[in-house]
Parts: sequence; C-alpha cells; structure tokens
Amino acid sequence: MTAEKDILLALFEAALAAALPDGKFAGRLPPPPKGRTLVLGAGKAAARMARAFEEAWAGPCAGLVITRYGHACPTRFVEVVEAAHPVPDAAGRDATRRILELAREAGPDDLVVCLISGGASALLTAPAQGLDLADKQALNAALLTSGAPISIMNKVRKAVSAVKGGRLAAAIHPARVVTYLISDVPGDDPAVIGSGPTVADATDPDSVLAELARYFIPVSPALAAAIRANRMPQALPRSEVHVIATPLMALETAATRARAMGLTPLILGDAIEGEARDVGIAFAGIARAAATHGMPARPPCVLLSGGETTVTVKGGEQGGGRGGRNTEFLLALTAALGGAPGICALACDTDGIDGTEDNAGAWSDSRTLERARAAGQDVAAALARHDAHGVFAALGQLVTTGPTLTNVNDFRAILVQERNRGFRP
Repeated sequence: MTAEKDILLALFEAALAAALPDGKFAGRLPPPPKGRTLVLGAGKAAARMARAFEEAWAGPCAGLVITRYGHACPTRFVEVVEAAHPVPDAAGRDATRRILELAREAGPDDLVVCLISGGASALLTAPAQGLDLADKQALNAALLTSGAPISIMNKVRKAVSAVKGGRLAAAIHPARVVTYLISDVPGDDPAVIGSGPTVADATDPDSVLAELARYFIPVSPALAAAIRANRMPQALPRSEVHVIATPLMALETAATRARAMGLTPLILGDAIEGEARDVGIAFAGIARAAATHGMPARPPCVLLSGGETTVTVKGGEQGGGRGGRNTEFLLALTAALGGAPGICALACDTDGIDGTEDNAGAWSDSRTLERARAAGQDVAAALARHDAHGVFAALGQLVTTGPTLTNVNDFRAILVQERNRGFRP
C-alpha cells in the first residue's frame, strides 16, 4: 500500500464519517405528539437513520423503513425491510404498500417521521394507477442506461408513482409530518432527494413525456395515459423538512482532514454532472494545470469534488462492461493523464457500491497505465465497453468498503504532489 493511497483513503473515510446520520438529529427534533410517533422511510441510509433517530428520540416509536439488500443494521423499534436497487422488486413494492397503509392510519394527534436518503426512488415503489411493477422495472432499466441526470430520472419516477412527489405526505394527512433527508443529488433539492415523497411537486405531465422523448425512452400509450392521469397533490399542510447530511458537508470534512495532513484542498464543486469519461478527461486537465502551473491550486494539493456523473450505453458501443460511473471516471482520467508523475486519484460512491458490483470505486496513480499494459489490459477498449471495473480489478486497485449505510453520492479526490519529490504527511 502506497502512502498516496493511504492519503486518498483517509480523505474518503473522513467524508463518509461526515455523511452518517449519527448525532445529526440533535436540535432538529419536534416536540412529542399527543398520539403516536410513527417512523417511515426508504433509502440506502434508511436503516442507519432509523437507528440514529431511535437513539435521539426520548419517547416510544414504531414504524417501517426500506433499504437496499445488505444495507440493514439493528434497530430497536423500527422494522427494516430490504429490497432491490436500482431496479425495484416485489419486496420493495410489498413493503411500500405496508408503508402506505401505516401512513393512512395516522391520525391528527400523531407524528410521522419520514427518513429519506438516496436510493429511495427505487426502493419506495408503488406504481401509479394503470401501471404495474413490470412497467416500473422496464422504465427504471431504460433510465439507468439513457444518460439522463438524476434530476430527470427522479422527475420521471415521480410521474409514474403513487407515493413519490408528495403523495406519501398526502396519505399521512392529517397527521404532522417531519422529514429528515440525506442528500445524494446535485443542489440538495428536497423535492428531488428520493423523488420527494413528502414534498409536493406540480410538474406538468407533458414536460415528463418530453424528457422521455429527449432521452429516446419508448413510451407506450398506457404509460402516457398513466402519466397524464397521475396528478400531483396540492401544497401539503403540517409538513417540515430538514436536510441533515449533504455532499458538501462530506467534502468540507475531507478538506479539513487534508489541511491537517499538510495539503491545500480545493473543492471543485459538490454538484458535478455529465458523462463520467468526459468529466474524467476535464479533471485530468485541471490536475495537469495544478502540477505544472500551480493553478487552480499549488502542490501539494488535493482537488475534491462530488455530484453524480452518468454512463450512457449507446447502441453502437460494444457494452457489456461492469464498471460504474466512478471507475469509468477514474479510468478516463488516468488515460488522459498518460502517466503524468506526481498525480494520483480516487473515485468512489459514498454508499459503498459503484454501479452493480461490490466495490465503492477505485484508485490510481502515475504507474497505473504501466501496470495495465504489463497485465495485458487494453484501457481504451475497456472504456469503449464500459468495463473500467475489469481493469482495476486486474490491477488490485479497487476500493471495497461494503455498504456504508449512508449516501451523499460520488466522492472524488485528486492528489497533486510537489514536482520532483513525493509528499509525505
């Protein structure tokens, strides 16, 4: 293990710690209700959020949250159900039905606490009238390979859901609703996080259909009719929202850790979007400028960024690869750097899962291309078929954390050392 890799992993670990819900309910709790306290929620962080809420809440509570398979943790009062992500399954559908039943049972003296984090859009699944689970599965699969940004994906998901876009809060009425969010979306918009199940959204159905056409996603007459008929609820009373963890919080904590290590941190942004390989190439140029000209930061420095890039699998491409967006970003960056000395990088998803594999992401340094050639790995061909995972797996450069029980989306760190000498903390 190199010192450079140690530095990058330490920054990633600092970011993950800042993204956990532990201790973040203090000062944000509502007064106890006259009636019951019911906890409902979904997302990759939902189980950890439920446990943290239980620890902070003085009175009794009960409820149900849905998380991704493998992302559960022990809770005392709130039931945790695991389901599929990113394409929903029957377990998520059935658990969502139970959540809606609990929501409709809440009375005016009850308090309903909703815990929502990234992943809720797939996990909290209740098809709109006229659609079934197979329709939603097909639509989700098409969205995931379309290249559409997360904001557009969630816009579409709300339009075909009986629970998203404020519909969960409508089911809870007249009980009081307090929502706690961990953001995984650029801009931290509560209406976009988890597709906003407790945040009213009056998106026009025609604009949703236009987005589907823009990304060449087929729309059947039944799907179009369901979208047009599935009107959003009006403004929701007795509802408040708190965002308790964001990508920027994670990046700022990593920056603080970097300063303590003698590095100059520069946060390039917490809402970076675009094709993963294109962003990788652009960031390679920024890293080269820092190494050569001391701009936009003077070495030793670390360039930090977050957000959510996309990987578009086009019909003319070979496809079939296993790489997620973070490994694709990193392989494109590594190729563009061409083995430039003194630059190493890490790109990981903060939920611990990049794409569909079991790694969070990967790391690279100035010797990665040389190692790849020696191992018989064709980097250009791997990028063409979206198989960055295969390259980094062959080199032993994957980063594997297991489920982190949080999710503030992508974390990228590019370490630029002083020229002609390595940096040691």
